[in-house]
Amino acid sequence: MIIDIESATPALCRLQLGSELRQLRQAAGLNGRQVVRKLLWSSSKLTRLETGDNASVEPSDVIALCEIYGASKEKRALLQGYAAVTKTRRDWWQSPTYRPVIRPGFKAFLGLEATASALQNYESEFVPGLLQTEAYVRVIHERAHQGMSAEEVDSLVAVRMNRQEVLRRECSPLKLTAIINEAVLRRTVGGSKLMRDQLSHIVDVAMELPNVRVQVVPFSYGAHSGMNGPFAVLRFPGGAAIRSILYLENLADGWVSRREGDIERYEDALNDLQALAPGPRESLRLIKEAAKEH
Repeated sequence: MIIDIESATPALCRLQLGSELRQLRQAAGLNGRQVVRKLLWSSSKLTRLETGDNASVEPSDVIALCEIYGASKEKRALLQGYAAVTKTRRDWWQSPTYRPVIRPGFKAFLGLEATASALQNYESEFVPGLLQTEAYVRVIHERAHQGMSAEEVDSLVAVRMNRQEVLRRECSPLKLTAIINEAVLRRTVGGSKLMRDQLSHIVDVAMELPNVRVQVVPFSYGAHSGMNGPFAVLRFPGGAAIRSILYLENLADGWVSRREGDIERYEDALNDLQALAPGPRESLRLIKEAAKEH
C-alpha cells in the first residue's frame, strides 16, 4: 500500500516505513544481527525503526538500509518521503502541552489509534476512552493521579478529548467496536447525574455514528472470555503492510504486542464476547435502563 504523503500523519508514516523496511530485510534474506553489524548500530535502533517506535526517522538511516537491502530507486524515494514526514511534522500528542503527562506505552498506543482503521475494545471497569464525557474523564484522572497539579489533570483530560476526534475524522473515521461489562454501567463515578449524562452520551454517539458499535455483557451471562481484564485490538487499512496490534494497560503503563499468538488469542476472545453479548439494539436498551436507575 502506498499512502498519500501530502496528508499522512507522522504516526502512519512511521508505521508504514517500519513495516516496509522489515519486509525489505526479510526479502534480502538478512536477520537483524547481520544488519546492525554492517551499520555498527545497536539492535534496539533497528527494532525501533521496524516497529515505528521512534518519534522521527533520519532519512540517512533509511538510505543506509535501502542500500544494504538492494531496494529499487522508486522504493528508496518513497521510504525517504515517509522519513521526511516524521522529521517535518508532529502528531498532536507530541505538543509540549501533552508530552509531559503521557506515559511511553500510551504514547505508542496514540500513534496506533490515530492510524488504525478499526479498534475493538473490551472494558471491564471504565467506559471506553473514546466514549467518555469530559466530566467522567476528569473524575477518573483526579482519582487515579492524586498529587498531580490541576494543570496536569487538565492536560490529561484534553488528551482524552482530542483522541475522540478519530471517530469523526473526515477521511475514513475509525470503526469502533466497544464491548462493555455491565459493571461499567452500574459503578457510580462522580455521582448519579454524571453517570446519567455519561450513559446517555454512549447511546447518543452509538446512534449518531454508524462507525460505532456498542455491546454490553450482562452479569447474568456468567463467565466469559474477557474476565482476565481489558484489552484492545487495532486493525489497519486494507492493503497496508501493518498487521493487527494488541494493546494492554494497567495502573503503571500500557504496552503493545505484535506477537501473532497473543493477537490471535485476543481476537478469539473478541469473537466470543461479540457472540455472547446482546446485539447493539438490546445493549443500548440496557444502557438506557442503567441510566434511569442512576
